[in-house]
Parts: sequence; C-alpha cells; structure tokens
Amino acid sequence: MIDRFYKLVKNKSTVPRWIIFILDLCICDVALYVAYLLRFNMDFDAVINYGAILPLFFVTALNIGFFGIFRTYEGIIRLSGIQEAVRCVSAVFCSAFVLLASIVSSALFGLPYLVPISVLIIYFFTASFLIFSYRMWVKILYSRSLRGKFIADNVLIFGKTMNRAFLKNAIESNTNSRYRVIGFIDDNKNLEGKSIDNIKIYSFESAKAIAEIFSVKFLFMAADDPDVEMKNKIVDYCLAKNIRVKTIPAVQNWMDGQLQVRQLKDLKIEDLLNRPSIELAPGHVREYLTGKRILITGAAGSIGSEIVKQLTGIQVELLVLSDNRESGLYELQYQLQQTEIKRDAVVISISDVRNNNIMRNLFEKYKPHVVFHAAAYKHVPLMEMHPAEAIRNNVLGTKIVADLAIAYGVERFVFISTDKAINPTNVMGASKRIAEMYVAELQTVQQHTQKNPIGNFIARDNAAIDSRAENTKFITTRFGNVLGSNGSVIPLFQRQIDKGGPVTVTHPDVMRYFMTIPEACSLVLEAGTMGRGGEIFVFDMGEPVKIIDLANKMIKLAGLTPVKDIRIEFTGLRPGEKLYEELLNKNEEVIPTHHKKIMIAKVNNQGSENIFANIHYLIELAKKNKNISVVKQMKAIVSEYKSKNSAYEKLDLHEPTTP
Repeated sequence: MIDRFYKLVKNKSTVPRWIIFILDLCICDVALYVAYLLRFNMDFDAVINYGAILPLFFVTALNIGFFGIFRTYEGIIRLSGIQEAVRCVSAVFCSAFVLLASIVSSALFGLPYLVPISVLIIYFFTASFLIFSYRMWVKILYSRSLRGKFIADNVLIFGKTMNRAFLKNAIESNTNSRYRVIGFIDDNKNLEGKSIDNIKIYSFESAKAIAEIFSVKFLFMAADDPDVEMKNKIVDYCLAKNIRVKTIPAVQNWMDGQLQVRQLKDLKIEDLLNRPSIELAPGHVREYLTGKRILITGAAGSIGSEIVKQLTGIQVELLVLSDNRESGLYELQYQLQQTEIKRDAVVISISDVRNNNIMRNLFEKYKPHVVFHAAAYKHVPLMEMHPAEAIRNNVLGTKIVADLAIAYGVERFVFISTDKAINPTNVMGASKRIAEMYVAELQTVQQHTQKNPIGNFIARDNAAIDSRAENTKFITTRFGNVLGSNGSVIPLFQRQIDKGGPVTVTHPDVMRYFMTIPEACSLVLEAGTMGRGGEIFVFDMGEPVKIIDLANKMIKLAGLTPVKDIRIEFTGLRPGEKLYEELLNKNEEVIPTHHKKIMIAKVNNQGSENIFANIHYLIELAKKNKNISVVKQMKAIVSEYKSKNSAYEKLDLHEPTTP
C-alpha cells in the first residue's frame, strides 16, 4: 500500500482542491450521521424515523460556506501543519455554532430542535477529529513512503531553544531532509530524562551512548546557544566520532516560518573560536558619539567597515569614509544603502592617507570631531619585501592624519595597531610600533606645551598648517588576529579545503590569538570614549590557538579526514614571522580599567626630539626607496626590533645608522 501511495504522490504533486473540498464535506456528513447513531444507541431505524435527512442537508450547506471562508481545501495535505489543522477545526466550530444558535432560538420560541444538543456535541468532536486525523494520516504515510525509498540519517539536536518540538517536526516534515531526530542534548540537569514529542532529552554523557547505539550521523546545533565551552566539548566529540555538525538558524529566521534544507549550514570554525561575548558599555559610547562628525580611514577594510557598521546604529552627524580601494568603498556604499542611515550623513572619499593635500581637504571640508585611523598595510611577508612602502603607508600615513587631527581641532584620534608591534620581528610590526611611538609622543608633548607640539618637523611638510587645536586625545588599541579579516588564515584554509587541499601551515608549533571583528571594533569604540589620551589599550584575548589544530578541525568540520582526504603541508615560517605573538612587551606595565577584559599598557618612549627627528629621517629614506637604510633606521628607532627568518637579520649584527 505504501508503494502505491508513493507512486500516486509522485505522479501527481498535489490532489485537486475540489477533491479535498468534497472529502471534507463527506467527513462532516458522516460525523453527523455517526453522532445520530451514537445518540440513538446504534438504532438505524430510530435515526431514520427521527428525521436526520433535513439536518444533513443543512449541515452540508453550512460547511460549504465555512470551508469556503476558511479555505480549508488550499493546503497540501501531505505537508499539513498545526495552522492548517486550526483552520479546519475553526470551520467545523463555526458550523456547530450556527447549529447551537438554532437550538437556542428553537428553545426561546418553543419550536422543535433541528439537531439535538447531544448530537451537536458529538458531531463537533467527531468531525474535528476525523478531518484532523486524516490529514495527519496522509502526512505520516507520505513521510514513511519517502523513508522507504531513502535511508534516514539519525540526528541529535543540541540547543537551548524552547521550540524543540517545533524544530523536530520542521526537520522531519521537510520532504528533502532525510533526517530522523532521535534525541535532544541539554546541559540542564532538571530536564534530563524528560521527553518532548516522544523524543527524550539527554545529558551530554548520556547522549554519547545514544550516538553509538543509533549510529548518529549528524548533530544539529541551534544558532542561539551561548554556551561556548559546552559547544566546543560536544563538537570535539562529534569530530572524533565522524559525526557531521550543522547549525540551525534561530526559529525567527526560518524562511516563511518553515525550516529549509538550504538553511542547514556546516559549523564554521569561527563558531568554536568565538569566546563568550564581551559586554562593553555601549551607553556612554553612544552618548559621546551622537551628533559627532567622524572620519574613518581604511574604511573599506575588515576593521574599518565593521566600525562603520556599528556606527550606523548611532545618530552621528556625519561619517566620512576614506580609503584608496575603489571596489571596497563601492561595496561598503552598497551595504550602507541597505541600512536606515541617511544618505546625506555619509561621505565616501577615495583618498590616500599618504597624500597630505587630499587628507587636508577632507579635514578642512568636514572638520571631524573623532578620527578612527584603520588604514594600514598589514601583510607580514609582503611588507618584508617592501619596507619603504610599509613606512610610507603605516608611518607617513599615520603621521599625516595625526598632524592634521591636531591642526584641525579633532577631539580624539584612535589609532588601530597590532600585537605584531610588540617585540617586532618583521617590518610590518616595527612600522606599526613606530607609528605608535609617534602618536604617543604627540600626546606627551601636547600635554606639556599646551601648544602646537609638532614644531619644525611638521612645518617642513605642512607649511600652511593652522594651529587651532589643543588637547587632541591620541589613543592606541592593539589587536591580535581577527576572524574572517582580509588575508586571515581561516578564509585561506577554507579555500584550500574547497579545492581538495593541500592545507598549508607554516610550522607545526605556530600559535596565534584570535578575536572576532565585532569584538575588535567594540574595543575601538570603547577606547575612543574611555581614553584620556596617550594610552595603549590591550585586550584579554583568551588562550592562543595552535594553527595545526585549527587546520585539522576545519578539515573535520568539512566532513573530511586529515591526511586521508586533505593533506597538510608545512611550508616553513615566512619572512619576519614569529612562532607566537605577544600582547605585551616585557618592559610594559599593565594597568586594569573598569572592564576586566580591557587593560592599559604604559610604555616609556624616547625623548620627543629624538623620536620626531628619527621618524622624519626614516620617512625621507622611504621616499627614496632605500630599503636597507630604511630597515637600519627602523632598528635604530625600535631597539627591540630583531628580524627573524628574514634577509634583514644580518643588520642586527651591526650598529644601525642614526641621522
């Protein structure tokens, strides 16, 4: 019978509406006749003598009207759900209510009842039960017919959603899913052993045994589960047992209220590296930035674009978005058009921080209150090949924007640095450390003189500068690696896995800190408001992650086996690369802030005259593309800069040149 049913639904996708309509009417007529039989103790003659024919026609007419009003015939029976059942029962209830009204009217006027009230009650419950039951029967039979054709994969569901039964039904009713839910996992001990829709709730330890017994193939993870530690424990077990892990979006994000198979996604490594959310205080951030004109350099980059995204939720007066990448700015502009931010509150500027005249025009025209300086070259191997270019962009660019911030009365200048600036072993990290030193020295001299602190060294580059500003607050933030950023190791690994490998890792012992882009940008905004000037804010980034472990886990999450399906190749450390990154210099003092995850690193720099003079000389060398001389001068400025795995290691054996 199941095979015949399967052929029927396969050959005809849906039954015609008129058949469903007539079937519902017949069921109601049968329900009324059954009600009369039950009322008269199954005496057929008594039913005929009582006159059940007229009520039968009357009920049929009522149901024709109400089935048409509620459109009970429109649903696809094999995919029926709760909403359809409610619609059908509502139609039957309305017809029963009209009959009840006729009984009340007959009692008031002393007329004979059209239908006895006992028959009415039996009719309502019988008709509702039959209409609902045959829909569920068709649905179950159809589901079983599909399972007869396909082998269903057993599934466990982990998550704290309150709609587990809804979730289970949505998964199993999907004709293309081929999944069968056999259990829920919950770390709440009070729920262990209980059931939802005949599916038992297990603790993680109990679920291990169930997974073995039923050969579980998939674990579905609710997207709204905040318990990262538990999530990692479960995923590690699943990867060890070759159980595929997929994520399910929150119920409110289901398409048209139904879970679609395409919404089931493989778990991403970012979901596992993601630490518990850091709750910064957005209140004072919003209060300070509301009504401000804000300039963001490097706005099309990973950090810059996320800062822009977070600022769109604040009623700023103006966002000036500066970057020299046309395609990146175009994409950012398109994304902003999808938000509610006013178009006249955003300025898109294709501009280079190394061009003093262009940047001066931006400051002159828009007079920003706050600058977030995210523009930078950050790729270690490339900058090791182009030291002069690294200085022109990371040092000269920072110098130009910082000088203009003072000249045009900027209240706060937030400089985004990197953990590679600590005990740098490469050109990129050293260039960022030099930029840190420059803005820190601007703050120090400014506080002492209460005047334009930049002196002759700015005058050489900015002859017409207007010294109007006092007490511009210069604030630096240091970040580790951010997940999903341009050039990040995770997108690289994913591309390599998609191509079938190999996955390339520089060294089996290399380790890195990771944080999410939203976390990093929350820190930037927080620093922009809590800083008093001169601080270097560092972030508690948790435990470092071994890159080889990261690669293995990503391969397993893709449903593949390391070595067997995807090879891992060790390519050797790249020029300037460290085995591990540091968050603090050994000579730096750490001061806690009001937030336990944010600290301040106090750094002692050289005298202001030496820093300005040395940096000016460094920039002049970079303009002449004298790479060796540039690196020598960098080592003279940053005494802790020691090259590793680099052609510039030989320079550490000699005393660097000074101006």
